[in-house]
Amino acid sequence: MENSNSKSTGLKVALGILVVLFLATGFYTSKLYKDKKENEATLTKQKQEVMAELSTMAKQYDVAIGENDVANQNLLEARERIQGLMDSLKISQNSVNSLWRYKKRFLALQEEMDVLLTENDKLKIENALLATSLDSTQMQLAEREMFTDSLLVQNTELADVVENAAVLQTIGLKGFGVIERSSGKLIPTERAKRSDKIRVCYTVAKNSLVGSGDKELYVQVLDPSDNVLGANEQIQFDDKVLNYSLVSKFNYENQSLNICEFVAPAEDFQKGRYVVNVFNEKELLSSTEFSLR
Repeated sequence: MENSNSKSTGLKVALGILVVLFLATGFYTSKLYKDKKENEATLTKQKQEVMAELSTMAKQYDVAIGENDVANQNLLEARERIQGLMDSLKISQNSVNSLWRYKKRFLALQEEMDVLLTENDKLKIENALLATSLDSTQMQLAEREMFTDSLLVQNTELADVVENAAVLQTIGLKGFGVIERSSGKLIPTERAKRSDKIRVCYTVAKNSLVGSGDKELYVQVLDPSDNVLGANEQIQFDDKVLNYSLVSKFNYENQSLNICEFVAPAEDFQKGRYVVNVFNEKELLSSTEFSLR
């Protein structure tokens, strides 16, 4: 009898322990589920906040890009990086590590934006001052700067190549619109309607291996519609036909030589991007771009 009572008491105790363990487990599981939901809600909220900040940054870049007649490549690339981060964040998992990585990338992009927008504001101010102050004195300074730059390039990066090649080379190629006064005074301009001609300037580099004497290079100026301005005549070299704007003729004495030419349109200049190419027969020596607005 006593043995039976002892077994009954043991079963009750074991059952009690199981009930306590079950209740404790249920409470712990419930708490874990509640904590998980709270964490998910917090992470979702923080993710939305980061997404909103990125969207605001993207709009700031859109405004800065829209204020420029010619898009700033650095701004465009930074805008693409923000869009890429937003796209990645949308499909990312809600985890502390993942969100922390995105926050770090967001902070880095924010620092980059502060620098780029500051630089962009400075460029806008400089461009505004330049547009209102260009005159004949600035033309002389630009030519002097071009000559200095060409000598610097010749004495550094291109010294070995130019000195060891028995062909003409051009450096410092520039093209820009000019207003031509009745006095002969030339004023640079970026406006298509005000441009009377396009001025093309470049430097024929010093090369002791090239024979001295009369030389000629072919200058090609393409308008925004890819029309060849100027004479638009053709010449054939072997299997290649070249349409050129003018023939630049000069006497070469194995010294650096600055050359400037003018190209006038048949009609008014178009707004947009212009391309200037200089050829030695069929070989392209140099190319540059500029825009008129």
